[in-house]
Amino acid sequence: MKLPKVTLEQWATFKAVVDEGSFAKAAEILNKSQSSVSYAIAKLEEQLPSPVLSLNGRKAVLTEEGKVLYRRASQLLTLAQDVEQTANCLSQGWETEITIGFDSIINMEPLFNSIDQFTQVAPHTRVVLLESTLSGTIESLLERKADIVLSGQTPPGFLGQPIEAITMIPVAHINHPLCRIKIEITDQDLKQHRQIVVRDSGLKRNQDTGWLGSEQRLTVTHFSLSVQALIHGLGYAFIPSHLAEPFIKSGQLKKLSLSAGSERHIHLYLTLASPDSSGPAAQAMKNILLNLYNN
Repeated sequence: MKLPKVTLEQWATFKAVVDEGSFAKAAEILNKSQSSVSYAIAKLEEQLPSPVLSLNGRKAVLTEEGKVLYRRASQLLTLAQDVEQTANCLSQGWETEITIGFDSIINMEPLFNSIDQFTQVAPHTRVVLLESTLSGTIESLLERKADIVLSGQTPPGFLGQPIEAITMIPVAHINHPLCRIKIEITDQDLKQHRQIVVRDSGLKRNQDTGWLGSEQRLTVTHFSLSVQALIHGLGYAFIPSHLAEPFIKSGQLKKLSLSAGSERHIHLYLTLASPDSSGPAAQAMKNILLNLYNN
């Protein structure tokens, strides 16, 4: 492998001279003598086919070639710093990757905001999102497919921390027959219409949840499909209020008024798969998630 002729130190000196505007100020920033800075720039220009700097009085000015090389040198120095930071993180036991398993009913905005904050803390740890429903989320915890799980249940042997409560509401398309009932809707009314349900993604512990009294059902794999089916007037469904509200406000869907009550509340928990052996990245992500979901 052919090694670069220009060293990282020379590129760093070049960048400092450009950023500070003079050899003297660059020397001060780099804690070097002005003569050593001048020597480094002279050696750099010896290695390059064209000058990168010209002097305008005491001010160092980039040439056209220098403008291009300044941008590339800045990228190179940032990459070198990233490599060193990665090495430091790995030496301290920071994981290279963590997986967050979550039930599809959760509000995604705090999760995405958490990932954004986590990137500032651990930019070299990859994040994998694993979406599932009902028992599928529990399986990802029991089978250690995820490091952190956000779900509506905490299985025996695990300690979950509460994060939020999801409100499930019954909705249908504004033109659905159920929306034309003037009085409160009874269970008997619901049984006469198709219910849209989300399939349990678990392989071993399949569960049913919510009201499942309708003979006619349309089963989908995700709540996004449930919403699309509702918009097409294919039935009614209990879906998270944060998913329903935009479509209720736009006039496409309507919340149904049930005689047995129109809201169901599901409390969600954050659970670490291995609380005693979780690495610093998983612990950092846990703290960020708890802060954003509880505020």
